[in-house]
Amino acid sequence: MQRRNEAVADITSSWGSEQNVIGPVLGIPYQYKFKVVKEVPAPDGKMERREVEENGTAIAYFLPETLHITGDVQTQMLHRGIYDAAVFRAQVTLSGKFAPPDFGPLKIDVKDLQWKDAFVTIAVNDLRGTREALMLDWGATKHPLLPGSQVPGYTTGATASLGSDQPIAGETEFSIPLDFNGSEGIYFAPFGVQNEATLKSNWPDPAFRGAFLPAERSVRPDGFDAKWKVSYYGRDYPQSWTSRTGNERFSVLSVTNSRFGVQLLSILDAYRYVERSIKYGVLFLVLVFTTFFLFEVTARQKIHPFQYLMVGAALCLFYLLLLSISEFIGFSWAYLIAAVASTALITWYCRFFLGGGARTLMISAGLAGVYTFLYITLRQQDYALLMGAIALFIVLAIVMYVTRKVDWYARDAS
Repeated sequence: MQRRNEAVADITSSWGSEQNVIGPVLGIPYQYKFKVVKEVPAPDGKMERREVEENGTAIAYFLPETLHITGDVQTQMLHRGIYDAAVFRAQVTLSGKFAPPDFGPLKIDVKDLQWKDAFVTIAVNDLRGTREALMLDWGATKHPLLPGSQVPGYTTGATASLGSDQPIAGETEFSIPLDFNGSEGIYFAPFGVQNEATLKSNWPDPAFRGAFLPAERSVRPDGFDAKWKVSYYGRDYPQSWTSRTGNERFSVLSVTNSRFGVQLLSILDAYRYVERSIKYGVLFLVLVFTTFFLFEVTARQKIHPFQYLMVGAALCLFYLLLLSISEFIGFSWAYLIAAVASTALITWYCRFFLGGGARTLMISAGLAGVYTFLYITLRQQDYALLMGAIALFIVLAIVMYVTRKVDWYARDAS
């Protein structure tokens, strides 16, 4: 399992890991004055401490009024030797509108604004899969998105310079098409006052995670569709703040706590099937040994503890065969080969102490039934525990029925 996990980690690190799409954020630099105490020359030539006024530059950040997210997440399997990993390619569009920036609550004088340095920025974990230049549609103009994020606390992503001296006087619509690779999951942050996200994918096993669950969802064998409707009341950061307030208003932790999205659960592969089959090993041994016990009770056939030990060893060898063979030909064929080999070995061994004939055939048929039941149980991702519990109940009922008339005191005396 360790080698498999290392191979999967190697594949996902090269292709792209879990993706967080954060943004967009409108940033507008501004100048401000502040006072500091410095040592300055006095008229007598000595140094004295004096309070002086200096200029500094900060950034005012604004989040969109509305945010619409549409995404198409198409998954595929990548191979590294005998190991597989599920990855995805996502085409996501962020769109919506920004309201005119309100600088009053931030106590910023509009004459101190540096509109020519205004920018729009997003944060994305990994954009290595992007094949074409990213563009920001801002009102009626287009601006190239350059590598690097200016969202506070984030470094990877893209930023577009608006490059205009004109103030943003009215509502401005925006659109940012994205195309990137990833694996494991994809998440978004509700940066708008009103947020709406729509995702579709060909992955059949999604797990919806985060602070908000979809308002609508449809999960099918060929994929899923999900739609979120989220307001800004479910988060703890504001629509605007400045870099001077720092993490008091906006932080990576607060964004992470508000994100929503989907985790693409891994479909059970050969190694997980083997791991699950081992977990059912005790149930498997109980079913087989119960069969031998019933032979002892009903047919008065003595079975030595050493013979139980040999049968148990053959059953344990099944798991070793299953694991080793599944690394080369896949789980289903490996299971068939290991089950046939184990059944044949135990059947051959039982011929010598059960006397052959009908009893040996019953053992062979019983083993085949148990292996078939175990295979069906392993294939069930949601009902495996229920099927195991039902099987134990049925076995107990059969044992109670078969042994209902056994005189245990007379049997022990004999």
